[in-house]
Amino acid sequence: MPYELDDTDIAIIKSLMKDGRKSFRAISRELKISTPTVKARYDRLVNIGLIKSVRPELDISKIAKKTKDKFSKDIIQNIKEQKKHFHVKLDNLKVKMKCEFCEGPINGKPTVLKFANLERFFCCRSCRNDYKEKYGGRIQSLIEQHKEQKKNKRLVA
Repeated sequence: MPYELDDTDIAIIKSLMKDGRKSFRAISRELKISTPTVKARYDRLVNIGLIKSVRPELDISKIAKKTKDKFSKDIIQNIKEQKKHFHVKLDNLKVKMKCEFCEGPINGKPTVLKFANLERFFCCRSCRNDYKEKYGGRIQSLIEQHKEQKKNKRLVA
């Protein structure tokens, strides 16, 4: 069974589809939820692989004629077709997920491993434990880096 997004996840995606440059704070004000919630939900959407990247939407009418000639036809066609990607029906959206360890499908509720500001999703506890064992050193390093970053932010503020 795929991971089902709730209304908050869908609202965040819709907000970003309107303007991908919005800050987490602007989205939180718009949706009347906290900024840390928006950031955590966004990070989860990235971690599960639903949000692959945030890309600029170019207005080719703003490109000078001389410059336009330098663009390849493929690039111009890509720009013209960009809008098609923004008309996705989001109601009742479900996301197919793969286990981070065995790469098998995750059926039902995933087993989650949270560390630093990351989340990893697994099909079972065994895969989660094997992942922790295999990447324990790297996980600890990321946790320490995250703590150091938080400490530095506090010192700067």
